[in-house]
Amino acid sequence: MLESQAAEQACKQLNTVFDFVRWLVSQFNQSDVYFGHGTDNPWDEAYSLVYQAIGLPVDPKDKIDQCNLTDTEKQTIVAWAEQRINQQVPLAYLTNTAWFCGKAYYVDERVLVPRSPIGELIQNQFDGLIPQAPQRILDLCTGSGCIAIACAYAFPQAEVDAVDISSDALEVCEMNIEHHGMWQQVIPIQSDVFSGVAEQKYDVIVSNPPYVDAEDMADLPSEFHHEPELGLAAGVDGLSIVNTILSEAAEHLSENGVLIVEVGNSLVHMEQAFPGVEFNWIEFKHGGIGVFMFTRSQLLQYRDAFVQE
Repeated sequence: MLESQAAEQACKQLNTVFDFVRWLVSQFNQSDVYFGHGTDNPWDEAYSLVYQAIGLPVDPKDKIDQCNLTDTEKQTIVAWAEQRINQQVPLAYLTNTAWFCGKAYYVDERVLVPRSPIGELIQNQFDGLIPQAPQRILDLCTGSGCIAIACAYAFPQAEVDAVDISSDALEVCEMNIEHHGMWQQVIPIQSDVFSGVAEQKYDVIVSNPPYVDAEDMADLPSEFHHEPELGLAAGVDGLSIVNTILSEAAEHLSENGVLIVEVGNSLVHMEQAFPGVEFNWIEFKHGGIGVFMFTRSQLLQYRDAFVQE
């Protein structure tokens, strides 16, 4: 807990950028905060908060660290610190900014904070996973639109459909499409999985759907409960949406199309639910688990296992 007296004292006694970074690290270390919405340690979180509060790119520099802050800048830092520590609000919601594949996206509590390891695959243009550059891409459960827009940057000739069941999420997605100038390439569509793209076929379907099971939902750190439950929870085993994707994706893939889906920790439930299926789990250089891929032919091969009557 960050007491108001300590916050007032910081504004009076601290002066430089680094003073506030060091102070924030101490406050984070004394508090029950979780790092996992853009950073994974108190130093990076502190730098990110302070630099964004003063309107600078998060790229620490010695000369900037020694600069004095204005009273207004100090007050912004302290106000964000109080919300981050006392209410455990993810920093991305305080700044309304998150980064994905090296670019900034607007986020608020209508969408999840981007953090999917699928970003690494997009930056590598799905190297080794797809037979050729895709002409049509579908981003299922798009949320902020970051995956869809990152795909558009990676494949400038591709058309990208960004679908989500949440109209609130699509409003944020549209803001990001506008910000990145992608209206000619990325199309937001309200859809319950494939319901809004009937008879459409894609060369790549990529999805970071809700996949958190009931047990994990109950144990999530407080920061996650600021995110929309609709974007996280997926039934007792975390597979309610994934099951639909597996059973219907083949009908929406081109002949050589590929499906890529993130299920995180629910990979255990996947292998239990489909014991006869050989999942292609993708390995990441920069961390991340629980992302699988299937070609259309593999989905058809396992059709009996995936299509539940």
